[in-house]
Amino acid sequence: MSYRVRFWDIRERANRRRPFEVRWTVNGREKSESFTTKGLAESRWSALMTAAREGEPFDESSGLPASELRALKQKTTWYMHARDYIDQKWDRTPGNSRRTLADALATVTPALMLPASASPDPRILRRALYSWAFNKRAWANEPSEEWRRALDWAEQCSLPVGALSDPIVLRSALDALTLKLDGGTAAAKTVLRKKATFSDALGYAVDKGYLIANPLPTVRWRAPQSTEEVDPECVPNPRQVAQLLDAVRQLQGRGPHLAPFFGCMYYAAMRPAEVIRLQQANCYLPEKGWGLLTLRRGIVLAGREWTDDGAAHEEHSLKKRAAKETRPVPIPPEFVTTLRAHINQYGTAPDGRLFRSERGLYVQAAAYNKTWKRAREYALSKRERETLVANRPYDLRHAGISFWLHSGVDPAECARRAGQSIEVLFRVYAKALAQSRERANERIEAAMKEWR
Repeated sequence: MSYRVRFWDIRERANRRRPFEVRWTVNGREKSESFTTKGLAESRWSALMTAAREGEPFDESSGLPASELRALKQKTTWYMHARDYIDQKWDRTPGNSRRTLADALATVTPALMLPASASPDPRILRRALYSWAFNKRAWANEPSEEWRRALDWAEQCSLPVGALSDPIVLRSALDALTLKLDGGTAAAKTVLRKKATFSDALGYAVDKGYLIANPLPTVRWRAPQSTEEVDPECVPNPRQVAQLLDAVRQLQGRGPHLAPFFGCMYYAAMRPAEVIRLQQANCYLPEKGWGLLTLRRGIVLAGREWTDDGAAHEEHSLKKRAAKETRPVPIPPEFVTTLRAHINQYGTAPDGRLFRSERGLYVQAAAYNKTWKRAREYALSKRERETLVANRPYDLRHAGISFWLHSGVDPAECARRAGQSIEVLFRVYAKALAQSRERANERIEAAMKEWR
């Protein structure tokens, strides 16, 4: 709180929905509110001036006098709070994560409304919340009239944040996270991801003084069970991997170019975002012996409406790693030869990337998924195609890590090469590790017999 408050004259801005702006500073931090008429603006300016003259301190964060701040905490709605939460998270959050936050809040917010007969179409409301209310980049433009009506309804009917201390209200919000827009059941991982965002937003409500404590832990509600463990049925064996990569190589069009792309996911257990970003400068490819890929960053598709510069893709640090952290991964001689031949045949993009589209842009997931699907039809038997084996390109990463474990590589080294913690490795690859333990036990037993 601060007593250093200064006011400016009311400013009129043409072509705005609320053209009259009241501006003031609290301890040097600029604040403003906009109104549709000059009379409303003058009334607001007068109220703020009166509070300052009467000696009220003003809150530096919100810009409000102490009396208004106390009243606001009692009536702040979930809709207002959720938008405030997005506002404070936005600048420190990458585009792809911004989209995740908006999706979670757009799912839970309709469940936190007062009963009303004239509610908007759920799909329109969901789209308006996701694409405008919880997308700070969209705030610079006015929403469409259809969205505006839905958002006005949400603003008027939203429950106060304090109502979320009621377990019944909270349970209805959590139940909403388990449903898709069509009424179907959402995937367990999706529910847990959205629940984490909801919990973080409630934690921010505690920070703001709207709630005494985060009420989620007090609710007796069981989230859908989610397993991180890799299903062995999905993991192709080395023979199947060889057949699949050979099939990709023989496909017309982008196939020969993408075969080493998929090879990176198997031989180096790379994530797709890391393969897309791989540059020649990151590759040590000797004429003989093992090579080394030094992974630095990844490229993800965030969407133009979620990034600061309006680009569809953005560059990230390695997953769950510091911004400049690298991950060196050795690759076997046969794959070194493959990458050398790829560079000799196709060269690199201007920025040194090994893999690119026909126009030199980033490789799109839709493109490599389509190629993988064609290769799977060609390489696998009818019986194999009816199973989940190698159903997704990402299963190549699982196959690579499982093969390392099967070969007797120390789990800690496997985790380092894969860019995972040892805890995650043991949780995700439990079955492969169990097989490794059985082989280790057999070796120890054989050694004991030989010693006897």
